[in-house]
Amino acid sequence: MARARESSRSGWWRRAPFITVAVATLALCLTLGACTGDSGGAAPPSPSLGWGLTHTQYSADSGEPAAVETARQALSSRSLPQTQHIMGWGADNPEPSPGHYDFAALDARIDLVRRTGGTPVITLCCAPDWMKGGRPGDTDWSRDALETAPSPEHFDDFAALAATVAERYPDVRHFIVWNEFKGFFDEAKNRWNYEGYTDLYNRVFRTLKRVNKENSVGGPYLNMDSFGPGRTTYASPLRGPWGSVDRRVLDAFDYWNTHKAGADFVVVDGSSYTHDDELLPDRFRAVDKFTAVGQWIRGRASAPLWWAEYYVEPGADADHDRWSEPLRVAVQAAGMIAMIEGGATTGFYWNPQKRGAPCAGCLWRSTELTDGTGGEALPMLELLRRFDTEFPPDTGYRTVDVTGSEASHVRVLGDDEAILAVNTLDRAVRVEIDGRIVDMGKYQVLWLRN
Repeated sequence: MARARESSRSGWWRRAPFITVAVATLALCLTLGACTGDSGGAAPPSPSLGWGLTHTQYSADSGEPAAVETARQALSSRSLPQTQHIMGWGADNPEPSPGHYDFAALDARIDLVRRTGGTPVITLCCAPDWMKGGRPGDTDWSRDALETAPSPEHFDDFAALAATVAERYPDVRHFIVWNEFKGFFDEAKNRWNYEGYTDLYNRVFRTLKRVNKENSVGGPYLNMDSFGPGRTTYASPLRGPWGSVDRRVLDAFDYWNTHKAGADFVVVDGSSYTHDDELLPDRFRAVDKFTAVGQWIRGRASAPLWWAEYYVEPGADADHDRWSEPLRVAVQAAGMIAMIEGGATTGFYWNPQKRGAPCAGCLWRSTELTDGTGGEALPMLELLRRFDTEFPPDTGYRTVDVTGSEASHVRVLGDDEAILAVNTLDRAVRVEIDGRIVDMGKYQVLWLRN
């Protein structure tokens, strides 16, 4: 995963408290008519979902009751796609020992997505300890243990677990296989073990299709890590002022893309900053990396492009968590525009939710707060909801004319109904957008209706 959260957010992988939700989940399933594996002749799920979020260690499934309800209402105001891992990031070990399951925490998260009207997506990571050398019944929640891949002799066991998950949640029709090649780096060869990951992916893909041929499955969820322009080690042709993507990552993608059993969508993640936490040539133009990566992938794969994670704020930066919220939202908006320009149709914001305040970049105020503000939507959620509303996957984009002496400092994205404009400067500017004179405050994110 991106080093921003590895270095700055301790404990993100630990399990959630055990919550008994079977009765509530069953009742909701019956209400939604989603507890049967029969698709009932419904249309196949779209392989493109729009712009949503990933649930992490803390979310709106626990906390002070009033605050939880407020957060859920904030999520419910727009039906966003929402993804949850099967183990870690708020979910317990789903199969502590062979054939013995504990889905209570995962049930709670899927229930949250259903209750807020979201489209649920499941990320099939990580693996129970017994699939990677541990003792049945044990769960080691250390990062190294969690990020260990299942051993090859247990690839079929992991595929079987994926099938059990798909059967348990038949209304979930989108599955991401694994996360960032965790545990698949070959130290001896100093490259990714893309053969091993592709083997696991193909077994899971085929198994999920046997559960329901209309299940939508994708990978490889590679971290498109990059080095600064001056670095020649692992340099690749995929480069720009922002740096060069690690050649070993591109090799891994090409192997998976050539040998995969199939893919309904292609998944990657990455940051606008380099491996050394450099924002080049600056924090707003660094996001052009997202466009370049997307175009590179679209030249090799026709399936829709998803960004499972995307980061614009270096975790090791001395100013991390000191960015003003207007600056943070502006850079995020610029990054989302860049992903769209690279051909992406789906993206998930990694919600860095915490228990207390403040919470830089969080989507809502902590549900642990009892001062009446808990669960209230924050600016990042407002951006996400509006972006998803205005620019769904089938949007037909058009050229937006921006003129004036400061035009080069305003990033825009638009269709026939709306325009998003982002002032990348720390001062006010006046520009002309599609013939309209517009005054923008510093780092302002502005929506215009056509």
